[in-house]
Amino acid sequence: MRVGDIRQGRNPRTYFDAVETAEMEASVSAKGVIQPILIRPVNDWFEIVAGERRWRAALKVCGEDYEIPVLIKTLSDEEAGELALIENVSRANMSPTEEATAAAKVLGRCEGNRDEAAKRLGWTRKTLDKRLALMNCSTSVMVALNERKIHLGHAELLAAVPKDRQEKVIVNLLSHPVLRTVAEFKAGLEQISQAMATAIFDKTDCAGCIHNSGNQQALFAEAVADGHCTNSDCFNQKAEEALEAKKKSLAENYPCVVIVRPGENNTVIKLVAEGATGVGEEQAAACRSCKSFGAAISAVPGKMGNVYESQCFDSACHTKKVGERLLAEKKAAAKPATAPSTSKPTDSKPVAGKGAEKSTSTSKSAVTSVQDTQRVVDYRIGVWRKALKKELYADSHKNLCMLIGIMMTCGGSNVSPAKLASGFETLTSEKPPISNVGEAAKMVANSDETVRSQMLSGIAISITDSIDKAHLPEMLRFMNVDLTKCWKLNAKFLDLLTKSEIEVIAEELGLKAALGDNYAKAKSGKKDEFIKALMEIKGFVYEGKIPKVLKFQVS
Repeated sequence: MRVGDIRQGRNPRTYFDAVETAEMEASVSAKGVIQPILIRPVNDWFEIVAGERRWRAALKVCGEDYEIPVLIKTLSDEEAGELALIENVSRANMSPTEEATAAAKVLGRCEGNRDEAAKRLGWTRKTLDKRLALMNCSTSVMVALNERKIHLGHAELLAAVPKDRQEKVIVNLLSHPVLRTVAEFKAGLEQISQAMATAIFDKTDCAGCIHNSGNQQALFAEAVADGHCTNSDCFNQKAEEALEAKKKSLAENYPCVVIVRPGENNTVIKLVAEGATGVGEEQAAACRSCKSFGAAISAVPGKMGNVYESQCFDSACHTKKVGERLLAEKKAAAKPATAPSTSKPTDSKPVAGKGAEKSTSTSKSAVTSVQDTQRVVDYRIGVWRKALKKELYADSHKNLCMLIGIMMTCGGSNVSPAKLASGFETLTSEKPPISNVGEAAKMVANSDETVRSQMLSGIAISITDSIDKAHLPEMLRFMNVDLTKCWKLNAKFLDLLTKSEIEVIAEELGLKAALGDNYAKAKSGKKDEFIKALMEIKGFVYEGKIPKVLKFQVS
């Protein structure tokens, strides 16, 4: 294929060594390009996936009409990016920071799963972690490593330092006529240590610590300036514990809380309704109860401990929702304007356009719901069993029909002998035998008809406590159970949910509208205060309102 018909691709390599480039050009000039380059079709041209250095040499030495051997494969953007990275890593000395940048993108496509990202790249988990740590290097440090002006060890040490300090250190490092060794550089950085002012944890215990530079000045003639910690392991451990404490405190507000570390910037994105990355008003509301919606806590030096709320941790789903919104807006904008109306101005309707798009672009796909966590499932099953018992007590005929239906489909394994025996003793004041079936039957035969009828009803009621939850909706439908007569919204139920899920319930059941202007203030408080405000709305009727998460399907 002609060199001129091929374009550069998404090569993770940004620096090309001058000596290696000259050697490649000499080889192509003498023998041509022997090994095919990998390309993929993109619209009306072909894009390089692997082999850009060969293509560059052929273009410079032989010109655009040179026929270069190629291997054509149809690849997605993600596949092309990963192949380009793997090819560069295996073929030549690619800069570690170039590897880090590309690896961070792969990690984003793996939704933050480092083991999966390492597998795709053909790396060990340790190699991936070390490379991703380099994502905290400043631009100047990355350029210096790409251009081979410093070693990997220098960059790894600098990656643990806030970026604003890195810029000053790298200038100083490169100003020396002879580059300092990694060991010498490390010794110098150790004196910089950790500034206590950046600590996000309680520093009470640090006051008397021997690793506190203020205490060291009293012991040694030479010491780090006051206000620093020289024990980075202890400092980092305390910081990690503080991050975990923040994560735990946010768990009641959001379904998902993640500590975001260097290199994981592509695993999270701010959830907004409008703009280039907006998902639309309705979809943004629906996303609040998604298991991938929540808050990010920064573990990046310089931003340690910062909390970023209203974040999405499913980049693939987010991209899809943004695309759906943009497509809907494009279709709405393409619709012809409504013909002029001959009716009175007060009867006219707005033309479908940008104003209408906000309310319709996501109405078909946006679904607001509460996550089916185990605690919610357990609560729902408890409500169903209680409601079923109530109906079985009230309708003896349906109770008998239900009992026969259970025996024909599930058998009698769910019957509790202890509960039935206890029920019989309560009705007759006689204690039935534990193991003698004949004696037990004789006692039942000697009892009156009312006792036998009540005992028969009790069998089906007893079964509801242990029968598989999968059968409960069928039983509820047969009994025509009306949950509005058995359950009322309460604080215990709301406390099972995260704060963002409570917002969903508040909007679904009309609590938000009932609170009106006071809703925003109530929502801004703590979870228990928010629940209290929702449960004390004057004039609000709490009976008869069942959230979708508690309902069973009605045939």
